[in-house]
Amino acid sequence: MLEDYQLLRIPGPTPVPPSVQRAMLQPMIGHRDQETKDLLTRIQSPLKAIFGTELDVFIIAGSGTAALEAAVVNTVEAKEEVLVLVTGTFGDRFAKICEANHIAVHRYETKWGNALNTKKIRDYLAENPSITAVFATYCETSTGVLNPIQELAQEIKKVSDALLIVDGVSCVGAVETKMDEWGIDVLITGSQKALMLPPGLSFIAASPKAWQRIARIKQHRFYFDLRKYHDSLQQDSTPFTPAISLLYGLEQSLHLIEKEGLPSIYSRHQLMKDMTRAAFRSLRIPLLTNDADASPTVTAIKPTSFQPDMLRHILKKEFGLVVAGGQNKLKGKIFRIGHMGYCHPADILQIISCIELGLRKMGQNIALGSGTKAAQQVYLKYFQGDEDDI
Repeated sequence: MLEDYQLLRIPGPTPVPPSVQRAMLQPMIGHRDQETKDLLTRIQSPLKAIFGTELDVFIIAGSGTAALEAAVVNTVEAKEEVLVLVTGTFGDRFAKICEANHIAVHRYETKWGNALNTKKIRDYLAENPSITAVFATYCETSTGVLNPIQELAQEIKKVSDALLIVDGVSCVGAVETKMDEWGIDVLITGSQKALMLPPGLSFIAASPKAWQRIARIKQHRFYFDLRKYHDSLQQDSTPFTPAISLLYGLEQSLHLIEKEGLPSIYSRHQLMKDMTRAAFRSLRIPLLTNDADASPTVTAIKPTSFQPDMLRHILKKEFGLVVAGGQNKLKGKIFRIGHMGYCHPADILQIISCIELGLRKMGQNIALGSGTKAAQQVYLKYFQGDEDDI
């Protein structure tokens, strides 16, 4: 096998387009010079479109978790009560960040693999009026669930004035997101997912309602003080040294997103989700989530007849195909396929074909080509309305 060959299909970091890689090779510039100010100015408008907002989007040099912590320490005081909605590992991470900052956490946990029940959350808030913020995960990467954030925002408003703070790290840029229209108060994403960049940047925007809280919060913060980012952005700058090479890459990735168009991007991700799920149904391998709850950016598979990690080992060794395993309580029980960002339906066909071969090498009695054919049928039906030509 080729030594340097790799098919990276985990739910992040995701592959980086060649033009984005080239953009990051541009010569370094002064981070306080006009060139950097111009770069930051050019980036704002397309970022706002992806967030679905007219508000400023602040860029933090740090992973998505950096922006999660920024969201916590800028909106909630120590000992205040918050509700953290846990549908997997990253909802749990939000809770741990809150607890580390001495915030009183109400955990509302669903069965991992299921999306949130927004009406039950509304009832919980009605019974606990002292809760000042609700923390939710849009796409729970660890389970492949897409939570109904628009519906959640509507239900919260019926009974509570709590802020809605949303981790959109593994789906913003790949699924419809309307921060302003839906009433999200703080929205977060990261560079290494649908935005098609290496890790190292996180993004955060806050509503006017959230800014009222941010202005009076006395929680200790320095690097993550959003007031600093706000003041600097008014001068087309950042409060601390920006990751300039990543900003060059970001500009190019935003150009690619604008060129394809957000509706087309959302449709492409939905198609890849449907192709992947159809393939595993055809192979009679169980999926962790149902169709209604499934994310367009990552699919979680929960086999019953073989060890997921054994398949992952074979796929990497034989084909250079890297898929993700399970996390926390799902470790060793599932594997996950990332299909977001720089990913095409042709990649799905390659992934499924490799998995079929891997399954046969494990001794699984599957019909070669059955999963690939099912994915092909979804593709043809999507574009032609005719799946009988295969």
